[in-house]
Amino acid sequence: MILHDFLSFEALRLIWWGLMGMLFIGFALTDGFDMGVGALLPFVAKTDTERRLVIHSIAPVWEGNQVWFILGGGAIFAAWPPLYAVSFSGFYLAMFMILAALILRPVAIKYRSKRADPVWRERWDKALFVGSAAPALLFGVAVGNVLLGVPFRLTPDLMSIYEGGTLMKLLKLLRPFALLTGVVSVSMLVMHGAAWLSIKTDGPVKDRARRIGTLAGLVAAGGYALGGLVLAGFVDGYAYTGAVAHDGPSNPLYNEVVRQGSWLSAYAERPWIIVAPVMGFLGIAGAIMGLRAGRELTTFLCSKVAVTGIIASVGLTMFPFILPSNVDPNSSLTVWDASSSHLTLFVMLVGMAIFMPLILMYTAWVYKVLWGKVSEHDVNEHAEY
Repeated sequence: MILHDFLSFEALRLIWWGLMGMLFIGFALTDGFDMGVGALLPFVAKTDTERRLVIHSIAPVWEGNQVWFILGGGAIFAAWPPLYAVSFSGFYLAMFMILAALILRPVAIKYRSKRADPVWRERWDKALFVGSAAPALLFGVAVGNVLLGVPFRLTPDLMSIYEGGTLMKLLKLLRPFALLTGVVSVSMLVMHGAAWLSIKTDGPVKDRARRIGTLAGLVAAGGYALGGLVLAGFVDGYAYTGAVAHDGPSNPLYNEVVRQGSWLSAYAERPWIIVAPVMGFLGIAGAIMGLRAGRELTTFLCSKVAVTGIIASVGLTMFPFILPSNVDPNSSLTVWDASSSHLTLFVMLVGMAIFMPLILMYTAWVYKVLWGKVSEHDVNEHAEY
């Protein structure tokens, strides 16, 4: 218990905020290229053999990659229960659509080659495209809505209340800025998927992936820059009105919050966070140049840097806010008032310290074993995909 006493409540909240961001970045870096490859399938593969090549490039790893999504969801549930409760209450239909798409994708991978019928395979290829592109879009839309503020308020007993029916809640999420962030998300992951295909394939598939990935990178860079300009000029930020108890009770109504200024004022308060958007832009530039020049590993590493920077820039810009409310700013959830107890966070940290290295080592071993390009011989030898 000495370490428990040494790590303050404030420190544990900061650590778990950082770990939550790392888990989401890990999901985007791994399962993100799976989604990008699935979204590219109709455009880079013209024959059945080419489509099977594309699917074989992700078939052995997609299952392990989704572990990061499960870990992220579990971390929110245990470390940030108010965030889990409020977000699932308001985004229920959107969450259901994401989960349905994530279920559709592996079913398509497993079932498309069960029959040699071209119509059968074409339908499952379309399902794989939808199951990959839809989550990429919806995750980006969700991020845009978080930056804009979510229409919820908390009652004195901390029950979340949203206005309107379920369908109306979904339609309210499709705001122009949220759609812009959705486009950034899709184009970013398509670029990431193209970088993966440039490593795993050769021939026409690789050439098409390089061309489309270059275009996707340009769209991602332009959308990311435009999103920053919109945040600077048209979206109000959030701020505390007084002193904040960083080790205070987990009650969002304990502190007072107002909408004022811009989210980008965070860069004046904490100039060092500029490293995140710089990583985003430089990573995209490196990935584009790598795709054009045919530098496979460099392209993939630059794509990873871009994804990390773009996602990190959102969390660092919003800090300490996690889920702001645009109808009652005082109900906004932050790092300092939406966590589990001190003991819970500590016990979870011990578990994370034990199991995270094991997950990382196993993941590294899997990628080492499966490294190399997928060939037509591999496709013919493994007819299950």
